[in-house]
Amino acid sequence: QVQLVESGGGLVQPGGSLRLSCAASGSIFSINVMGWYRQAPGKERELVAGITSSGITNYADSVKGRFAISRDNAKNTVYLQMNSLKPEDTAVYYCNAPSITYWSGSRRLRGIDYWGQGTQVTVSS
Repeated sequence: QVQLVESGGGLVQPGGSLRLSCAASGSIFSINVMGWYRQAPGKERELVAGITSSGITNYADSVKGRFAISRDNAKNTVYLQMNSLKPEDTAVYYCNAPSITYWSGSRRLRGIDYWGQGTQVTVSS
């Protein structure tokens, strides 16, 4: 059973920082792309940042220069360092992996569209 488990959300004042983590568990062979999405109340879920296994990154314009995505391939973990947080960053943040290759016994299988449970980030004074 492959799962994504997030941690690190919370309440922070404007201008503050938070670091989110997302660890993939299970008999994982490889994960190409990992990313972070967020969904604010009444809004659609949007991509925040993504990173490939080779370290190529992309960011939403709204977070460029403030957020940094990174990953530890050996730990199957992705991080999101969020600095200079603004009230408009308030949302539930979700970790995502479009596909994960994993072991099931001696077979190597590929599953698609994995999501974490979400972690609340609230930026408020």
